[in-house]
Amino acid sequence: MTPKNTLAIEKINNFIVNWLKDYALNAKVNGFVVGVSGGIDSAVTSTLCAQTGLKTLCLELPIHQAQSHVDRKREHIQQLKNRFPNVESLNVDLTNSFETFKKCLPDYESHPQQALTLANTRARLRMTTLYYFAGIHGLLVAGTGNKVEDFGVGFYTKYGDGGVDLSPIADLMKSEVYKLGAFLKVPNSILVAQPTDGLFGDSRTDEDQLGASYDELEWAMNKEAEGKLATDFSGREKEVFTIFKRLNSANQHKMRPIPVCEIPNEIKFSY
Repeated sequence: MTPKNTLAIEKINNFIVNWLKDYALNAKVNGFVVGVSGGIDSAVTSTLCAQTGLKTLCLELPIHQAQSHVDRKREHIQQLKNRFPNVESLNVDLTNSFETFKKCLPDYESHPQQALTLANTRARLRMTTLYYFAGIHGLLVAGTGNKVEDFGVGFYTKYGDGGVDLSPIADLMKSEVYKLGAFLKVPNSILVAQPTDGLFGDSRTDEDQLGASYDELEWAMNKEAEGKLATDFSGREKEVFTIFKRLNSANQHKMRPIPVCEIPNEIKFSY
């Protein structure tokens, strides 16, 4: 990394940290709670929050989680605690809660959407838990979504990991999150790990689910911003651009404000 690039990343880091601190102080809260998964986005987000000097609670929220994910997030949390005295952590194993919830439901094992629906349920259980601790300790829930996920392909769970109070890295592309992570000395095990949401309890990666890598989707997002069309490309580029457009269109319901049925004045109740 060149000195010029390092300076640019340092400026971005300082800007986000000051933004977080100002927002929390104006909201009169004590700090932040972050769900730490063992991935780059939550590692960077929790490190940014820690730098504010305000209380930063890192929550482990496993649900049938792979041991490799557990090892990575614990390495990161321990590193944060060693660096920042304002960092605390808790492990809340939601596996039994998830299994109990499943037992309350009719069995739709043969339904093609059951696996995805249950994966989203995991994310929503975690969101509920984050807000429980936020309420107890007077904290804000810090989101961990990046720009490609949040505004490009909508790769998050509505009212799951999309249910947050503020989003410190949502204006950063995935490649920028990695650069910031390297600057922040996030553990190498996280920097080199394949991105995965871990919601299905297997080894599938984000790329497996999306059909394209983050670098490819970032390229497509930039090309769309330039006004390009699928017909401008061929081969793999056309395939990736088409994947991006399909996901962007399908997930607009997550990225747009909730539709409100606005009643015309002439038929509203009069008081």
